[in-house]
Amino acid sequence: MFSGIVEAIGQVERLSGPQPDPAGTPAYRLEIAAGDLFADLTLGASVAVNGACLTLAHRHAQSGRFDVIPETWRNTSLQTLRVGDPVNLERSLRVGDRIDGHFVQGHVDGVGTVQRVQTAGQWKLWVAAPAHLLPYLVRKGSVTLDGTSLTIVDVAADAFSVALIPTTLERTVLARRRPGDPLNIETDIIARIVVGFLHARDANPAAAPGGLTLERLRADGFT
Repeated sequence: MFSGIVEAIGQVERLSGPQPDPAGTPAYRLEIAAGDLFADLTLGASVAVNGACLTLAHRHAQSGRFDVIPETWRNTSLQTLRVGDPVNLERSLRVGDRIDGHFVQGHVDGVGTVQRVQTAGQWKLWVAAPAHLLPYLVRKGSVTLDGTSLTIVDVAADAFSVALIPTTLERTVLARRRPGDPLNIETDIIARIVVGFLHARDANPAAAPGGLTLERLRADGFT
């Protein structure tokens, strides 16, 4: 579990694969330079790399190596990384940590594309989202882009926008994103649970008659 508050920007040092891991499973190997960010982590620890939860497989003095299974590789923007690219990094939460963003699982729901970057007045990032994610994207709701916890500003037919404050621009890779760039998207876990419950309820109204429905939420502007 993560909070979406990026701790550091790392840099891709090596990239190879797929190669068999110790268990014989094919995996891509991703080595990231991160200063001393991984110094207190044990092997097997979870780290969000551009929002994708990966397991620390090996640690060097100033870097760490992660084995990425083909499914994660295919379904995230990690496959577009190249040596030298910067990446957002966050270590998993510990009991008692502050939750300054929102609850983030590190399970990427889909890959969006930067539609446009608006810098006049305020810095806004417009992101085209896969159709299956649109029900979970609501104005003033939470979303995670490349591991960064953000609040949705606008929602259009096939895209949404987020506002980026100077601190976010300085401390994450989002300031480097340009139209056409891919972004890992994780929708809010609470939104997924609510929409999933309402879909199940609408599919079997006899089991839970009356009350709140997905159509009612749509009509009232909540989804």
